[in-house]
Amino acid sequence: MAAPTLALNSSAPGTVDGRHVRAVVFQDVRLRYVTDVLHGVPTAGIRAAVIGGGRGLLARGLAGLGMEVTSVDPSPEAAELARQADDAGDVVYAIAPPERPGLPEGAFDLVYCADTFEITEDLDAVLSAASRLLRSGGTMIYDTVNRTPLSRLIYLGAFQRFPGTRIMPPGRYTAARLRPPAELASRMTAHGLTNLGTCSFKPRSAAALVTATRARRAGRVTDKQLPSLVEFKLDPKGPPLVTYLGHARRN
Repeated sequence: MAAPTLALNSSAPGTVDGRHVRAVVFQDVRLRYVTDVLHGVPTAGIRAAVIGGGRGLLARGLAGLGMEVTSVDPSPEAAELARQADDAGDVVYAIAPPERPGLPEGAFDLVYCADTFEITEDLDAVLSAASRLLRSGGTMIYDTVNRTPLSRLIYLGAFQRFPGTRIMPPGRYTAARLRPPAELASRMTAHGLTNLGTCSFKPRSAAALVTATRARRAGRVTDKQLPSLVEFKLDPKGPPLVTYLGHARRN
């Protein structure tokens, strides 16, 4: 069987977009964490920005909660795919890098940084930009990848190098850009952000993740079928061995 074409921000037939695969399987835990962090605060009218919005899945999920959402991504292809998928037209899409999102400062109640901290070469610039976008007392939510032996095996090995499970192009992730929680929290303080907590999340099992990834590479399942196969769940009491979410407040 021929290897699939791996291409980020693409919906071409026969292509596996590992970035979108990740967004699809993370969607439920991302939205659940947002509602947990807000503690029942009415979401209608909350002004939110998604940094690293990709094809807009998370942004549309937040809009579905009643938020007024702007999605920012550096890829014109991703932004166009997001617009095509947005039947309701509820989200504003912008093309800009996370280090320089080009949005009004102090205009947002919530900034969600997705697919960003483990990608950027300039974490401080991203944190500074996110902080400036928030009103005083506003909330930044993020998800990212810890730097552990297991996370290296999965993100640097399985997702980028191993033939049977590779869904990302080489260099998408590097060990230096994987962010331990304590290191990330420390970097936030220099930009007027106070980290308030983190929460691990993980698939039903490692075997389920591997099986689903191999099936997607082989074209036996679609992106939409992946969440039920992998079943990512929040694990607030567990150590963040691979991926974790967190939230911070703008001082």
